[in-house]
Amino acid sequence: MQAQAVSEFLAEKWPQGAGGTAAVARDGQLVACQGMGKADQAAGRAADCDTVYDIGSITKSFTAAAVLKLEMSGALKVTDPIAVHLGAVPADKRGITIHHLLTHTSGLPEGLGDDYDPVSRDALVAEALAVPLEAAPGREFAYSNVGYSVLAAIVERVSGVPYDEYLARNLFRPAGMVRTGYALPDPGRGDVAVEYDAQGKPQGRPFDHPWAPDGRPHWYLRGNGGLLSTARDMYLWCRALEGESVLDAAAKAKMFTPHVPEGDGSTGSYGYGWTILPTGDGPVATHDGGNDWSFARVLIRPGTRTMVFWATNAVVRKGAWNFEDRDQELSLGLLAAASPGT
Repeated sequence: MQAQAVSEFLAEKWPQGAGGTAAVARDGQLVACQGMGKADQAAGRAADCDTVYDIGSITKSFTAAAVLKLEMSGALKVTDPIAVHLGAVPADKRGITIHHLLTHTSGLPEGLGDDYDPVSRDALVAEALAVPLEAAPGREFAYSNVGYSVLAAIVERVSGVPYDEYLARNLFRPAGMVRTGYALPDPGRGDVAVEYDAQGKPQGRPFDHPWAPDGRPHWYLRGNGGLLSTARDMYLWCRALEGESVLDAAAKAKMFTPHVPEGDGSTGSYGYGWTILPTGDGPVATHDGGNDWSFARVLIRPGTRTMVFWATNAVVRKGAWNFEDRDQELSLGLLAAASPGT
């Protein structure tokens, strides 16, 4: 019944001809997962449950989970000042803690440059430490991609392995996720959706843009965005968060605590890598991610083990539709389709 409701909702609300995938889970079970339109128009490849998309800033939920996993092992504490793991820092940044980075309250700016600029890890950290703060640490919420790239650098320095390798070993594999990461094995790369601009012109796959020689994004993007994943893998991730195969109860409590109000008209508060929204049916944890060509949203309601995930490889079509404008309608509609009695 829920699968039919999801299908009917998508038939009515998903823009005709737009490429994408949507998945819905209820009580921990995947009740619907379907593709719409084309993942690759030139090749005629249809989108499906295993199509790989750039999930953008949803990457932040994995960076936060990596930090919490390191805390579980005793390698760090979220209360640590960043100097504990980065060495000497300027006086104005000595008060920044890992918690501040996780909650976008560090005072660091949103960005330092273009996602595809060739910047190394150490250069990114040096720039972040040199840039003037926009607010005193802990004073206010201000979304910062820079802060999450610094977190990824801390993950590397503390664990001794590359950021995405740490994620693969400690998050993806325990959750059963086989199509998530920066560097995907062949033939998996052929399953990655081609992205399209507002005029419908193909922009290639994410890794067709300038990435680092190691086959991963440069550091203005690494840790804060750019991960590739599928609807099926995102379901497995959300299911892993229902148990303790990846994070224990204490770590998840920190992740989903509404630590700081987002402000600017939002009713949500930021946890660690998730926005926590109050609703009449209990809190919902969510995050979106996107660029000029793709957009994705994940939403979970832990109390009912409900998940919604959807992604598109054409965020906007000039004069026709814009997925960012339809975000709330699609997300809440899919959530309602998974509700009891549907």
